[in-house]
Amino acid sequence: MPDAAPLDAPSISRVGYAHHPAALPDPQQQIAALEQQLARLQRMAALGELLSTTTHEFNNVLMTILNYARMGQRHKDEATRDKALEKILVAAQRASKITSTILAASRNRSGNFEATNLKQIIADTLVLLERELTKYRISVETVLNDVPDVLAMGNQIQQVLLNLLINARQAMPSGGRLLIRLEYDAAAETVDLIIRDTGCGIPADKLPRIFEPYFTTKTGPDETGTGGTGLGLASCRQIIEAHHGRIRVESTVGKGTQFTIKLPIASASH
Repeated sequence: MPDAAPLDAPSISRVGYAHHPAALPDPQQQIAALEQQLARLQRMAALGELLSTTTHEFNNVLMTILNYARMGQRHKDEATRDKALEKILVAAQRASKITSTILAASRNRSGNFEATNLKQIIADTLVLLERELTKYRISVETVLNDVPDVLAMGNQIQQVLLNLLINARQAMPSGGRLLIRLEYDAAAETVDLIIRDTGCGIPADKLPRIFEPYFTTKTGPDETGTGGTGLGLASCRQIIEAHHGRIRVESTVGKGTQFTIKLPIASASH
């Protein structure tokens, strides 16, 4: 019987590893690839939420067009037909606005920072959420002061805004008030986007954790069966920080919550 190999002799696997040091993938490359994949999934989830949110509204618009078209067919007098045509025109214009907003949100601008008009992003997002906010008896006040453009990826900022507005709606199941304000901080060279609701608020012990991955204050989907955009506040913060911006939250139980997002203006150097 041959002598046994010494205990310190290299095994086949060790020899193979010694001769192929590149066999193990670079952990940093793996992390980067996973982050890119997560970002793509987040964008798809956000777009899916956009489509889900607006499907019922678009159907309502189509029903309006159909009903007034039938009314115009039934009644031959000029006054009734003029009224029907006017309602059809208004509904068709709204349908056009909804589809153009969804198309703008779906464009792949993820790799391009560009001068972005936050007023337009707010207006587009409210078009998509108008039916849902009205359904839950939420009044919206906008104070959109004249502010410079920000340096941003427009569709990503819209995803963050959509997420915060839906979260605010869910915090006010019995109705309430929603304030959206734009302010220019000249000293900091930022535009401040403020979103304040009169909802249930966030308990003080949970407030420091709301931007943590996988942490949630919700017990489950509401009656719509959905959450926000699928982004989560942790991803919202990640997006804002990637824009060299900041996001903070203030909240009082029983009174409401305010998010403040600070984004650099387009002419600022970073």
